[in-house]
Amino acid sequence: MGVKALIPFLVAMMLVTGVCNTLLTKYQDNICVRDCDSPNPKDRKNFEQPVVQTMQMFIGEMGCWLFVGAFSLYKKYTAKKAGSESQGEYEPVSTRDTDGDSIRSTTPINPAAKVMMLNHEDRIPLVGKRVFLLSLPAICDICGTTLMNVGLLFVVPSIYQMTRGALVLFVGLFSVVFLRRRLHLFQWFALFTVVVGVAIVGLAGALYKDNKVSSSEAAMLMIREAIAYVGEQKKSPEAIKTIIGILLIAGAQIFTASQFVLEEYILEQYALEPLKVVGWEGLFGFAVTVLGMIVLHLAIGMTPKGRYGYFDLVEAWYEVTHFKGIALSSILIMISIGGFNFFGLSVTRTVSATSRSTIDTCRTLFIWIVSLFLGWETFKWLQVLGFLLLVYGTFLFNGLVRPPLRRCIVGDTEELLPEEPIEHN
Repeated sequence: MGVKALIPFLVAMMLVTGVCNTLLTKYQDNICVRDCDSPNPKDRKNFEQPVVQTMQMFIGEMGCWLFVGAFSLYKKYTAKKAGSESQGEYEPVSTRDTDGDSIRSTTPINPAAKVMMLNHEDRIPLVGKRVFLLSLPAICDICGTTLMNVGLLFVVPSIYQMTRGALVLFVGLFSVVFLRRRLHLFQWFALFTVVVGVAIVGLAGALYKDNKVSSSEAAMLMIREAIAYVGEQKKSPEAIKTIIGILLIAGAQIFTASQFVLEEYILEQYALEPLKVVGWEGLFGFAVTVLGMIVLHLAIGMTPKGRYGYFDLVEAWYEVTHFKGIALSSILIMISIGGFNFFGLSVTRTVSATSRSTIDTCRTLFIWIVSLFLGWETFKWLQVLGFLLLVYGTFLFNGLVRPPLRRCIVGDTEELLPEEPIEHN
């Protein structure tokens, strides 16, 4: 398979693994684990272990070390093969600058191998004790992922994925505050558009959680109905849960943005292959999560009020090992996360920013379509409006569409995260 022919395959696999991860996590949340025979659906208890799901993510990230090992073995094999072929043959010593030729080489590099290439070899290698610097973004990842997993318990997958679009807001703000980047006027407008989009998506989830909206309704009528509906549904337990879930997911983006900014700060000074960055963060994240689970189980999970809660480690282990659906989906989640990190990094270091933003949009769209097909949610026009604003705001912020006013058009914009971003689920 040629280098160019490999890129569509990598993009497709990135989409498949990314979509599967969100849907499989929601599938786990829908599995009944207690009182499943109760005639009242409200008495049935589903799988609610967001901390365990966070640990699954880190195990999947640790799977990147398998790819690292495979690349190392492949390099040793090719080097040994090349050495055996050239052994005994006379080769004149070249007086040309071969280093310069290798730099200027136009031979295409396999995109799947770019995850093991350093961006800047002149930086200090991130080895030894310096590797522990990656524990800081890993801790942010723990907090962000756990909050998002809790939020996913209360909302449908499409709203979960769309609310994660608030990430660009916090990345923009943190880049200005901590990395001293500069935002232009159109980028501030883009951030405002993203906030409005997330708010509309949340409003759609809170107001029309179980109601089907006719496609023939006019926009003004829909807005008037939504305003009137707020007064009736604001005290509804389902609406309150949805609002809490959206706030948790949006708030989790603060930790995710902190993770990105910390990674950017570290990788501006030190050099390490992107796949190893994910692997180390997975290792540190797994260790901290397991330690935290043990401490929280002893402090909260063993108490009467903590029984069957998020920190009941014994109950979590029982549910994972005694329900085949949970065990199988856990394995698939780990595989999908490991695959998403590998394929995502391969694509990120190969395609343009436009392609990456388009891929992220398609991922959200596919999750929405599959959720509708599975009957996990109903179609909402208000959610469409929020999604379109999210996409427009994100594209505008990244400079992929022209600003609405000519005076906002600038020549070159400073990248908020000049380092190619590390893909995270």
